[in-house]
Amino acid sequence: MTITTNKLNKYLMLKIPSAWLCGVRAEAIDEDTCKVSVKHKWINQNPFKSMYFAVQAMAAELSTGAIIMGKIQKTNRSISMLVAQNKAQFTKKATGKISFYCYDGHLIDKVIQKTIATGEGQTFWMKATGINNTGEQVSVFEFEWTIKLKP
Repeated sequence: MTITTNKLNKYLMLKIPSAWLCGVRAEAIDEDTCKVSVKHKWINQNPFKSMYFAVQAMAAELSTGAIIMGKIQKTNRSISMLVAQNKAQFTKKATGKISFYCYDGHLIDKVIQKTIATGEGQTFWMKATGINNTGEQVSVFEFEWTIKLKP
């Protein structure tokens, strides 16, 4: 089964309802890239009339994690994934529609193969960049993911 944007959005609604209610939606995904967007609304705002940082983090995390989920799924192996840590930089007020782009799918294949070959957990970093309607960067998130074979 291939991961699609429709399947990801249904997954959000059922498994991560807070992200769904805040408006986080997958818009595009392939082997190495993913685009997730969210619009600034009343439900996801901070007191400064921009998007709350945690909402940005949910969208950014999904843009990285969805690629990993797809690659794990293709192995037909039981592999767990978890965020170990993250870093964020905010460069502009997030208003309007913010799209998070991750282009780091090429980093995952070797890590998954090493996990399967050695049976040891692995860690790696992935980046998601948030861009507003006018093409300006509003934030950059980096996530350290851990993967390991399930017993």
